[in-house]
Amino acid sequence: MTDETTPARESLTQILGGRRGAIDASIPPAAFVVGWLASGRSIAWGAGVAIGVAVLLGGYRVVRGGKARAVVVSLTAVVIAALIALHTGRAEDFFLLQLLSNAASALLFAASIVVRWPLLGVIVGLLVGQKTRWRRDPALLRAYSWASWVWVLQYLLRVVVYGLLWWAGQVVVLGIARTVLSWPLVAATVAVSGWVLYKSLPPEHPGLRVAQESGADDRPGT
Repeated sequence: MTDETTPARESLTQILGGRRGAIDASIPPAAFVVGWLASGRSIAWGAGVAIGVAVLLGGYRVVRGGKARAVVVSLTAVVIAALIALHTGRAEDFFLLQLLSNAASALLFAASIVVRWPLLGVIVGLLVGQKTRWRRDPALLRAYSWASWVWVLQYLLRVVVYGLLWWAGQVVVLGIARTVLSWPLVAATVAVSGWVLYKSLPPEHPGLRVAQESGADDRPGT
């Protein structure tokens, strides 16, 4: 017989998923580095190889039932990164878009916590069908806020590593870091933020899919 008072401890990894996307995102940058090295450090060849690999990978994902919009977004990011490197004539600038996007993500996540709309809660709320009802649950709001800081740290780690390597012009090491700090770091972030999320909830809380609404005004600043 199931104890209905036991909170549902659904894994954050099960809810978020995303392994395929994180792995796919690391392949074109690696292809850029390989093409750049194989061609005698030609940015044009590196860019061409990266875009070609991104097109093939995107086509494969669409054939396998992937979302065309996600494929277009990923391909667009690779093309923009290639254009930046071609424009500046610096191979390390292929990774500049990734550096800037992580800096922006860190700022957005941190700002969302400050205004009491933690982005992790927004994302999970949409995925589990809660929309924004979780904000009326003080325990969930607090837990999502703490767990969102783990994501801020993830983005800051990438900014520091990518920033130092970009500044030093370490193209090959940037390619390696881009791979290491993609799916492995995402997996660790999801696991740690999930642990923080559940540790921040009271033992009797029913879980992420059930919001215990409070009558208190939980607008930012109250």
